[in-house]
Amino acid sequence: MPAHSHPARRSRHERPLGRPTTGPRRLLRLSLGALALTLPALLVACASDQPTTPPPAEPEPVAVDAARDELAGLAAAAQDQHLVASYTQTRAGQPDRTIVVTSANDGSWRVDVPGGALGGAADISLAATPDGLFQCGLPSAARPEPASCVRLGDRDDNLPRRLDPRVQHPFTDWLDVLTDRRAPLSVSPAKPLPGASGACYSVESTSASLNAPLDVGIYCYEQDGTPTAVRTEHGTLKLAGPPGPAPVTVQLAGPVVEGEPLGTSSPPPPEPSDSPSPGTS
Repeated sequence: MPAHSHPARRSRHERPLGRPTTGPRRLLRLSLGALALTLPALLVACASDQPTTPPPAEPEPVAVDAARDELAGLAAAAQDQHLVASYTQTRAGQPDRTIVVTSANDGSWRVDVPGGALGGAADISLAATPDGLFQCGLPSAARPEPASCVRLGDRDDNLPRRLDPRVQHPFTDWLDVLTDRRAPLSVSPAKPLPGASGACYSVESTSASLNAPLDVGIYCYEQDGTPTAVRTEHGTLKLAGPPGPAPVTVQLAGPVVEGEPLGTSSPPPPEPSDSPSPGTS
């Protein structure tokens, strides 16, 4: 038989062109390629299934200090108190004196301060009425004339420091500061002052300003808001007895006149006279 009549035998290592390879290496390459294509999609899908991280929570507001809250409540009750009360003021190196506080039903007030002017030599009375803020000079050894009053301004005006004896503030404008929770104050419970009843609180100013909203110290109140004691750098005030009923309005200690108010400082000594004394040549 002719040689060309027999089909040529193919080597077992030859593969027809165009036939897919199905060997294990080919399958491995296909598998790795498919994995490389699908892995990013799988990662994205897994990441999308994870819960998103919640945004950071807003910080909770700082709780109001209990002592500050209690003192604010007592000061608010004190603003509603209308009474006539006597307080004993003690100061180092000075004799005790009696301060009389009147808080009338119409909101007017009066505080009588023995030795409140001229370095302690003159007695005065401070009063706030619908007509304004007044200082009244009371008869005393340094001022023997009858009582008379000078208008200092509107009833809510600040008293100039040169005229300010400081003792009226715990019963008047400092109550507004103690009730204001935005005021720069630090409040903590304090031991009761000797001879004082009620709850006491230590009050500090947190302001860097030289003009603190009130004098730092210890403030004491009964549960109904009656001030029972105050201790500051200017001395200690303590309730001297049960308060009396309040009047409808306060009365000024004397008529209103034109003149200069009395300052708290001692007056300067009189200048020596230049005229020759009798008997000298």
